[in-house]
Amino acid sequence: MQRVRVSSHQSPVHKLGESQMTLSPKFRLAAAQSTLRDPALDFELSNRGELLIPGLPDDVALECLLRVPVDKHAACKVVCKRWYSLFGSKEQFFTRRKELGFHDPWLFVFAYNKCTGKIEWKVLDLTQLSWHTIPAMPCKDKVCPQGFRCVSIPHEGVLFVCGGVISDVDCPLNLVLKYEVLKNRWTVMKKMITPRSFFASGVINGMIYVAGGNSTDLFELNSAEVLDPKSGTWQPVANMGMNMASYDAAVLNGKLLVTEGWFWPFYVVPRGQIYDPTTDNWENMASGLREGWTGSSVVIHGHLFVVTEHERTKLKVYDMETDSWNIVEGPALPEQICKPFCVNCWECKIYVVGRNLHVAVGHIMRINPSSTSDKKCRFCVQWQMVDAPDSLFDLMPSSAQILFA
Repeated sequence: MQRVRVSSHQSPVHKLGESQMTLSPKFRLAAAQSTLRDPALDFELSNRGELLIPGLPDDVALECLLRVPVDKHAACKVVCKRWYSLFGSKEQFFTRRKELGFHDPWLFVFAYNKCTGKIEWKVLDLTQLSWHTIPAMPCKDKVCPQGFRCVSIPHEGVLFVCGGVISDVDCPLNLVLKYEVLKNRWTVMKKMITPRSFFASGVINGMIYVAGGNSTDLFELNSAEVLDPKSGTWQPVANMGMNMASYDAAVLNGKLLVTEGWFWPFYVVPRGQIYDPTTDNWENMASGLREGWTGSSVVIHGHLFVVTEHERTKLKVYDMETDSWNIVEGPALPEQICKPFCVNCWECKIYVVGRNLHVAVGHIMRINPSSTSDKKCRFCVQWQMVDAPDSLFDLMPSSAQILFA
């Protein structure tokens, strides 16, 4: 496993819009040009007896329409004025969903085109299995997508994009961007204390922690800091005790686990650190944990799973009591999922997004012990493929986040 280094000669880049933008222009402009999205007009039309769907009460019709996939909204807007009002604004659409108690998971994928370098966010509706796009991130610099770190607070419907690197000069950023599903827009947050790229990140009790990474001239950092999303302020926390860029990170039992991962040549055993926010201290990672961490991780029901990059892309799980890894029973990752891939999870499902944004959904099940003396945790996995449409061909994933809306 190689440690990633950033180079403007190797990584695709894309120049994004101005960093002070808070909303994609196409949504703001469209809203200003039309009064059809005014909720007052919708109320007036309703009072005139114009039903959302003829023959159905409005409350029943609304329950149906709020399930329409986002990629169909453009076609739905031309049906009538009331449909235009509902589907013409994503902010209003998702607000109405929230009012009626809709709370479904969506997979947000940070992707880039391997030919042009253009970066964008694609969203998979995990209920309808349809894709749509959100506004472009506001950023004025030419950046490398792999240098960012993305985290989300799923039930609040928000995600954060932190750090990054300017590709032309290999200069790390302290940029922080926030996306909100209900508003369908990006806002620029207060910057990190230290610019960094290829660093560890995780959410613990609603607080966002970042640690290590690359600094100017690719020197590795040992500093760490925490963001309070409510106040928007960053505060330093204890240093890691060693300078380290992060290959992968996870939050397990309220602690942030950081590993630099195996890299070629395999002369040096990878290092790993664990941060406990309750004591503000770092400690060395157990040898079995760091040496067996050979892929991208998720935490499901208090267990650390890794989609391996070496052992035939099998899934394995960490056993804390024995400081060892066990192979998860079941098939390897479907062959349609090609590197690079990124992972995330929700409840008992793991989502692996590969090249061209094909998605493998792994259903994780616990295997009951064969005897009362067998206390070893055993799991199996069944994979389901979600093939991406041709329009997503040539897209490469850099991060995947789960948000509810």
